Amino acid sequence: MSHPEIWAVIPAAGRGTRFGGTVPKQYLDVAGRPLIAHALDALLAHPRVAGVVVALAAEDAHWPGWTSWHQKPVLRCIGGGERADSVLAALQALPAESAPDGLVLVHDAARPNLHDDDLGRLIVAAEADRHGAILAAPVRDTLKRADDGGRIAATEPRAGLWRALTPQAFRRGALTLALQQAHAAGVAVTDEAMAMERAGARPRLVEGREDNLKVTTTSDLALAEYLLSNARQHL
Repeated sequence: MSHPEIWAVIPAAGRGTRFGGTVPKQYLDVAGRPLIAHALDALLAHPRVAGVVVALAAEDAHWPGWTSWHQKPVLRCIGGGERADSVLAALQALPAESAPDGLVLVHDAARPNLHDDDLGRLIVAAEADRHGAILAAPVRDTLKRADDGGRIAATEPRAGLWRALTPQAFRRGALTLALQQAHAAGVAVTDEAMAMERAGARPRLVEGREDNLKVTTTSDLALAEYLLSNARQHL
């Protein structure tokens, strides 16, 4: 039995202003390669993923010009000022053979340590659920709410709370419409699941590994270096 093609989208038009520096964080070297190269590797190594569209800033001078990876197409488009704008641009740049009901994976360019088993379980869950699915991790730390003076105002219950990870997997047509509706309403969605929730969906949570980290600080970069170098030594 053949399965429909799955495409991936990587929004990479951001400058990583929270990280600092002159090089966008997706191009910082980790374990011998740019962060975004590790993200591409994780996605395109999976046999179900047919190709990827990367949304880049119009003035991006760091993109190496890759057009294929693992003998699969790497397409590019111009992204927008916000994550949702870049994802929407990439969805619209998918090849014509990508069906409206085909599954699309959206993955962070600065999330280099995605594991194949997590990706496989996400695909299975999303294909079985019309609402889609995301990788996520249960919140295990005690949560504190701060007051305006930087002191603890309250301890918040953590039961039922999850940290959203990526990839996030939805049907192409449904996600495109959800992002367009959020944009028209002036709502800045921080991930694809939020757009789908606004449209009435209840995406499934698929528990993923805690080390599927997003690099946002220099300490995250050091941890990613350790994880990827250690994994390479055990191949």
